[in-house]
Amino acid sequence: MARLYSTPHGPFTADQLKSGDPYELSSGHAIHCLPSGGRHSSASAEGASVIGSDPDVESVGVDAGFTPEPGTLRAPDVAVGVSDEPGWSPGAPPLALEYADRGQDEDDLTDKIRDLLAAGTKFVWVVRLDGPRRVEVYKPDETMRLAHPGDQLKAPGVLRNPVPVEALYDKQAAQRVTLRNLLQRHGYEDLDAVLDEGRLEDRRASLLEVCDANGLELSDDQRDRISACMDLDQLKAWFTRAVRAETADGLLDS
Repeated sequence: MARLYSTPHGPFTADQLKSGDPYELSSGHAIHCLPSGGRHSSASAEGASVIGSDPDVESVGVDAGFTPEPGTLRAPDVAVGVSDEPGWSPGAPPLALEYADRGQDEDDLTDKIRDLLAAGTKFVWVVRLDGPRRVEVYKPDETMRLAHPGDQLKAPGVLRNPVPVEALYDKQAAQRVTLRNLLQRHGYEDLDAVLDEGRLEDRRASLLEVCDANGLELSDDQRDRISACMDLDQLKAWFTRAVRAETADGLLDS
C-alpha cells in the first residue's frame, strides 16, 4: 500500500532542489534517498549497459531526475530518455529500472512506481536482488507480473531487443547482450554475422587466387562482382563454373 501523507500535497517543488541533493519528491513531499550498497550499484551498472546499448535507445541515465510536474521529482536507478540539457529531465522516462536489495523501503518503492506510471512511464522493471532473482514488471493499468531467470523482458516501442532477466544483474550475461546490441548498431545482427563476413571475405579472395592460378581470365566486371558478392551460395555457383565442382566444394565449404 502506498504511504499516506498528512497533507495531500507537500510544500516542495523540483526547482528548489539541485543535482546531488539526496531527495526525491512525490506530490511535493520530500523523500530522503540513501546511498546504494555494492550489489545494488554494480547490478545497476550492468542494467544501464544493457539498456543503453540497445539499438533503438538514444539516451540512458543512472539516477537521473525526471520532473513531470513541479511537485514531483523521481530518479530511477536506470532510465531511458534522459535529456542532455542541464537540470532535470522533463516528463517521465518510457522505461525505468529500479533495483531492490536487502533493506528496501517497500512503501517508498510503491510510491515511486505509482508516480512514474501516472506521469507516463510505459514500463517499470523492478529487479529483486535479495532472495531468488526475479523482475517485477509494471505497466499502466495492468497487474504486476513476475519474470524469472530464463525469461525475456520486452519493451515494445522503447527497446528493439528483448532482455534476458539475468542480463540485468549478471555481468557475463550483460556483456553478451551489450555486445550483440553494439554489433547491431554497426549493421551486424550478432557476432556470428561478423565471423561469417570474415569467412566470406577470405573465400572471395581465394576464388580470385584460384582463378588466377588456373589461368582463368576474368573481366574487370567479373572481378568486381566477385569482390562485392555478399552471398556465399552465389559465390560458390560462380566458382563451380570456373573450376571443377569438387574443387569449389572443397574450398568454399572448408
